Amino acid sequence: MTTPATNPDTAPAAPGSPPAVGLTAQPSPVPLTGRRIRAAVIGAGAIGRGSHLPALAQLAGEGETEVVAAVDINADAVKAFCAESGIPHAYTDLAQMLREQRPDLVTICTPPTLHREQTVAALRAGAWVWCEKPPVPTLADFDAIEAEEGLGGGPYASIVFQHRFGSASNHVRRLLAEGALGRPLVAHCQTTWYRDTAYYAVPWRGRWQTEGGGPAMGHGIHQMDLLLDLLGPWSEVRGMAGRLVHDVETEDVSTALVRFANGALATVVNSVLSPDEVSRIRIDCERATVELTHLYGHSNADWTITPAPDVPPAEVAAWRDFGADVPSSHLAQLRELVASMRAGERPRSSGADGRTSLELITALYKSAFTDTTVRAGDIGPGDPYYAALHGGAPGWAPASGDDGDISGSATEEASA
Repeated sequence: MTTPATNPDTAPAAPGSPPAVGLTAQPSPVPLTGRRIRAAVIGAGAIGRGSHLPALAQLAGEGETEVVAAVDINADAVKAFCAESGIPHAYTDLAQMLREQRPDLVTICTPPTLHREQTVAALRAGAWVWCEKPPVPTLADFDAIEAEEGLGGGPYASIVFQHRFGSASNHVRRLLAEGALGRPLVAHCQTTWYRDTAYYAVPWRGRWQTEGGGPAMGHGIHQMDLLLDLLGPWSEVRGMAGRLVHDVETEDVSTALVRFANGALATVVNSVLSPDEVSRIRIDCERATVELTHLYGHSNADWTITPAPDVPPAEVAAWRDFGADVPSSHLAQLRELVASMRAGERPRSSGADGRTSLELITALYKSAFTDTTVRAGDIGPGDPYYAALHGGAPGWAPASGDDGDISGSATEEASA
């Protein structure tokens, strides 16, 4: 998709710098009860058309939402997008749309390098944000966004981590939280996908400045986020990364050993070199093994629970009763986000909850490039990895003078 324009007067400062001054103060939260939530889609490409619009349309049919505008720097693309979808207003300027339409919710479907600027602009206009992963290229960017959120009741910025949502993940999360399966001991998190050279021909892919990172950031982040959602905080990581096939700045494969605060140990593998594609999470607990095997989304049937020999059959039957099947999806997450908006509550996968997987990925890269163990909380302002995931590491940092500029070029959001 093409990249929507923004007004330079509302653009945020560079990563890690103080907030800009002289900008319009954020308006007071608008009550969201008793009416439809006005939504706008930023980016008229595949992810907006294929995932965001169908979810918004489903909730529109239920009386919850209405899409009032779309934005894209390509005038023809956004006009076609709006005509196909029945959206009344097409824009090529984000600031103008925010000023004229005053949406309650902005969904961002653009490449990662644009997420901070567009999210901050929407928050300052009083809109909640639902932004595609990866959220932003660095922890500095994420913290700058969180600083722009409302002080109570929103608006808040949430990340699209749809694999967390749905009946099965909710059920397993409850079983783990209640201790029904016993203490988690060993886990495995696998995102082994396949991407060819044509995939990396898109200018912003495989570059630190525009994509943030390789498969750990752009692909494996979904499974890592789900693992963290199920097991809770991580405490330390030891990583390795390689550039084995593709001529890119970032890695094309990584592995990591992760220790969780609860003592569980996990292996994490992220790859775009794997013809037999699979996404997998396995958690071995004292009383059962839980396993999820899928590719780009899961339903109840993709999960298995294998009990230890001494677990009573009636208890096993209760564990395996996932209830009505609600697959993981943008719709499942959006439905919960809308409920949070109406309640004026911080949604899941925002704030500290949304930051945890980005912090783990940052630590994975630092560990891999410095050959050290990195602990949760180690990376903050002043650390080179806080402002760039390559950390300036020799052999990994971009060549001098390569700023990754893709302005004006046609781009597409990363898949899944």
